[in-house]
Amino acid sequence: MSDEHLLPGSATCELDEPNAEAVVAYLQRHPDFFTGQEELLASLRIPHKRGDTVSLVEHQLKLLRERNSELRQRLSQLMDVARDNDRLFDKTRRLMLDLLDASSLEEVVMAVEDSLRQSFKVPFVSLILFTETPTPVGRSVTPGEAHHAIGALLAEPRPVTGALRQLELEFLFGAEQHEQVGSTALAPLVHHGVQGVLAIGSPDPDHYRSSVGTLFLAHIAEVLGRVLPRFTGALRSVR
Repeated sequence: MSDEHLLPGSATCELDEPNAEAVVAYLQRHPDFFTGQEELLASLRIPHKRGDTVSLVEHQLKLLRERNSELRQRLSQLMDVARDNDRLFDKTRRLMLDLLDASSLEEVVMAVEDSLRQSFKVPFVSLILFTETPTPVGRSVTPGEAHHAIGALLAEPRPVTGALRQLELEFLFGAEQHEQVGSTALAPLVHHGVQGVLAIGSPDPDHYRSSVGTLFLAHIAEVLGRVLPRFTGALRSVR
């Protein structure tokens, strides 16, 4: 046979699937073929019946295959979560460094808003400071205004997630955007009392569900609560 018969595109290069007799003959010549081929063995379907009754061995193999498939799927899901957490950690770390390097309130506000919108891809971001004296940059309201609009959300220092009331959304995201927000994650800025609030929103009503993890948002809020007083002075508590 000449080499031209092995070239790609040759009509004779397509090999027929081996028939059962050829497979049997091959295995007879190579009785140790399955040694070390545990994954292949696990995927084979080897009937082992006595009459019309499926043997216990076959039933156990079926259960093992199903368990193996389930474990593989769970491992894949865990790997996806781990990769997402790695990306979130890296983005959070970079934001923390920017906040620590900030030399003004303007740089703090810009670092938070730019990072959340560009790096974290958050469509709606709201950073509000609570103070009787308006700040030169960013958004600030009096503690009384904040308590009237979102006092219930500030009752606990932990982040709040889910769907909010219209009044709360309008206060956080403004009259033009609040109707576009389907779900929200909100973290009070707490350090010697509430100093402000950091809220992020999504048009998807299910995106920030009540069970969603808030570890990274809480961490950002904790650092903000300690960085902001360097540029704003002591902010009066809403409580």
